[in-house]
Amino acid sequence: MIVMKIETNRLVIRHFVDKDAPGLFDYLSSPRVSCFMDEKLHSLDEAIIEVKKRSNDETQFAVCLKETDEIIGDLFAENSDKEDCCTYGVGWHFNKKYEGKGYARESAAAFFDFLFNRKKARRIYAYVEDNNIRSQKLCQSLTMRQEAYFMEFVCFKPDLNDDEEKYENTYVYAILKKEWHK
Repeated sequence: MIVMKIETNRLVIRHFVDKDAPGLFDYLSSPRVSCFMDEKLHSLDEAIIEVKKRSNDETQFAVCLKETDEIIGDLFAENSDKEDCCTYGVGWHFNKKYEGKGYARESAAAFFDFLFNRKKARRIYAYVEDNNIRSQKLCQSLTMRQEAYFMEFVCFKPDLNDDEEKYENTYVYAILKKEWHK
């Protein structure tokens, strides 16, 4: 695996390491957005296993404070093209304790630069549920445009012990490399 490390003024974006387990557990023990419910962690032991899995996954990245290397969130990017067209689906998840400080914007912008310039992305897109206002605003601040709105696109079970399914409407935001560099 190629080692990737991105530094901003306040953050480091890097691969997951063992010491990230408690921080990952802190925010994935109670995901606030339904699309992350399937990632919910129930114990520190589960977090240790998840961090080991993510440390070997080239699509998953930890976002850490530069001064302390403490994990405050994560980013992911999957190349959705099997050819060389380089379209990446991206997403993010941040610890609520660090909201309102601009960390999501700072890390996502640096991550987009990395994807466009080092990974040769041509297009980046993100799915955002219609009730996830913070992520919608983040996409807009990254100059992504809203391209679509899917009705009842995401299905999940609010309670794993319940058979009732819930459906959410989802926006698609996207940006092209030529738009990013303007």
